[in-house]
Amino acid sequence: MNGLTRLAAAVLAVTLLSSCTKKEQSNPTANIQLTGAGSTFVFPLMSKWTAEYTTANPNVQVNYQSIGSGGGIRQVSEGTVDFGATDGPMKDEQIAAASVGPIVHVPVIMGAAVAGYNLPGFTGELKLTSRVVADIFLGKITQWNDPAIVATNPGAKLPSTKIVVAHRADGSGTTYIWTDYLSKVSPEWKSKIGTNTSVEWPTGIGAKGNEGVAGMIQQSPGAIGYIEMIYADQNNIPYASIQNSSGSFVRPSVESVTAAAASAQVPDDFRYSITNPAGKDAYPIAGTVWLLLPAKAKDPERGRTLIAFVKWILGPGQDLAGPLHYSRLPTELVARVQQSLDQIR
Repeated sequence: MNGLTRLAAAVLAVTLLSSCTKKEQSNPTANIQLTGAGSTFVFPLMSKWTAEYTTANPNVQVNYQSIGSGGGIRQVSEGTVDFGATDGPMKDEQIAAASVGPIVHVPVIMGAAVAGYNLPGFTGELKLTSRVVADIFLGKITQWNDPAIVATNPGAKLPSTKIVVAHRADGSGTTYIWTDYLSKVSPEWKSKIGTNTSVEWPTGIGAKGNEGVAGMIQQSPGAIGYIEMIYADQNNIPYASIQNSSGSFVRPSVESVTAAAASAQVPDDFRYSITNPAGKDAYPIAGTVWLLLPAKAKDPERGRTLIAFVKWILGPGQDLAGPLHYSRLPTELVARVQQSLDQIR
């Protein structure tokens, strides 16, 4: 073999090796299945995210169980799933007790918890003050024609129907958002009930998941309950405008949730609240969904795959939020979260 032939053979070998290496990097030989569990609040959007991501990445399957934020926190802490999802951040003691070690909070989307109701014969916009919302859930306001409700709905035909409060029976991030709001606007609620994913309810009937509370509202004339906005829209459940801290009555929407986040102070661990914010256009009962990731994956390859999925959610996945009535994260927060993801694993 002459020098020119040997050179050509060497070039061909390097080219083939490079081609094979690139192929192996972009097309892993093994399929990877990620598992997640938690928030029912985010389930409609999570279903869309997982379907779109698998279409673009056929070697990755993401299975998500909508079991409530409490269940998601428990399962990721025990290491039975790759990630959890919650609408209420974990407490310090929960993080410390996790058998998988430190857990990282990754905000991925925002949404509204709405006061859905079933009030036959009522038409128009129902307006509720923060005090009325608190007193209904404290069991102090028990009829729809209570003077406090009539006062903010002049001219409306409000019946004497008994109010039936519907709430979550399982550990729930939506409950966290709702009780976090009530604790900020009602000293009595804060002292007697407090903020948590699961509380001792003073009144009402419990149901499992956002789906269960939506069904309870539909089946119970006179009912009022809290659900994520898409569950109300999908089931044609009307919901109230809520008076915010600026005195404005604001309907929940993608825009009013975005406005609620405008004044948020977000710490480095990304555990924060956007309930009862400042701003005349801000909807007061809004919250964030976090994905919960073990800071160190047991399987490095699965860990890298999970990070790639989360980064996709924070990128193209944000475009899927609006049509499902969720609000995308502020751009500057996304940049901070993306940077933090580069520090783990």
